[in-house]
Amino acid sequence: MDFNLNDEQRLLSDTINRFVTDRYDFEHRLAAMAQPDGFSRSTWEELAELGLLALPFAEEDGGFGGGGLETMIVMEACGKGLLLEPFLATAILAGGALRLAGSDPQKSQRIEEIISGAHIMALAHHEPDGPRHTLTRLTTQALPVEGGGWRIDGRKTAVIAGAAADELVVSALAPQGPSLFLVDAANPGVTVVRRHGYDGVALADIAFDDVRLDEAHCLGVAGEGAQTLRTVFEHANAAVCAEAVGIMSDILDTTIEFLRTRTQFGVPIGSFQALQHRAVDMLMELEMARSMAMLAAMSLELDAEPRARNIAAAKARVGSAARMLGQQAVQLHGAIGLTMEYKVGHGFKRLTAIDALFGDADHHLDALAQAGGLLANA
Repeated sequence: MDFNLNDEQRLLSDTINRFVTDRYDFEHRLAAMAQPDGFSRSTWEELAELGLLALPFAEEDGGFGGGGLETMIVMEACGKGLLLEPFLATAILAGGALRLAGSDPQKSQRIEEIISGAHIMALAHHEPDGPRHTLTRLTTQALPVEGGGWRIDGRKTAVIAGAAADELVVSALAPQGPSLFLVDAANPGVTVVRRHGYDGVALADIAFDDVRLDEAHCLGVAGEGAQTLRTVFEHANAAVCAEAVGIMSDILDTTIEFLRTRTQFGVPIGSFQALQHRAVDMLMELEMARSMAMLAAMSLELDAEPRARNIAAAKARVGSAARMLGQQAVQLHGAIGLTMEYKVGHGFKRLTAIDALFGDADHHLDALAQAGGLLANA
């Protein structure tokens, strides 16, 4: 495999990293978190102006046709800045479902507005009383109504950017099987309760009570929603693996700087050999996680079975590395590492949330074991 970036990828990396460095410091994040939407609308518009929201969509739909490596570049930079804006929710999750399953009219009505930043979308899939990490066991119901169309009833929880979304992609169990539906957030019967996750990311709990939709709002073929979601979550896991690498890289840099400047007994604590060894262990975990995130990104174009194995292995290994590196960083910083005024604690919380998203390390280890291991059929 060629691990070198081409000219376009280097330009993308320079653009997004310069934006994060110049425009998204920690104080900006704190201010964005306090906004009604839980993120900065002006920053979202800037991301659109940079063309980043066009990245995952095909060129024939008005996008740039970026692949896994391009998404990795963007998400790693987002991790370094701990960006709150709903790139994952709109471009990867809901946008991914639209890209994979949407009809030409559905795409043409939405993708251009997504790319411009005018249309925010969110994926509403997880349910408060349902099993975790399921694609098929849904309590939200989609029933056909006389004369055509659908009726949606159910509850969704922890919808990323759900309160700010103009439109939702909702999973529901139809008579044909798990299906996906496009639901306007202002539709009668939709009730949104906004909240924040422990990592500061804006979430929502959403209720659907007798929500009526016409046939045009079924995304893809009724009964094929699970297949679409499986692929969407694979892309999402590759994306958050890259985000975690960016967070870990920033945390490690901050920790090393702290070891160089914090003094004890009249000398920098970084001169203590035991702490040097811990910093080296953190670096090794980061580089392992970076390699696995790259494996996940480059596996998105593979066939279904090797793609699923590689991404499960990456998510499990990145989750383990994130836990170790985050814990060490907080310990080395002492009490300041847990304060709301210090970025390291925010990064550790986000790493913890990333591990839980779309299947935690234990879930993916189980999936990998059931598939026969990473080298099955090699």
